[in-house]
Amino acid sequence: MDNESLAAAFKALGDPTRLRIYQAIKDKDDICGCNILEQMDITQPTLSHHVKQLCAAGLVSCRKDGRWMHYSANNETAALLSDWISG
Repeated sequence: MDNESLAAAFKALGDPTRLRIYQAIKDKDDICGCNILEQMDITQPTLSHHVKQLCAAGLVSCRKDGRWMHYSANNETAALLSDWISG
């Protein structure tokens, strides 16, 4: 993982709302956006904005199922970040 990718991932996690969204996604194997909205006091457009940032940073993968998006954590990226932090 190059420095720009690392910086993008850390920047994405640097926002408290995105960090909470990422935690909700990470805690489930696969979670519907509708379930994230039920857990948090945010609107659907706000969720979409933040998840777009997480996806762009490689932290989250998404797939469409009917009307809703489903999200899962990219464990490979999380492992790379953890390895980098551990040195």
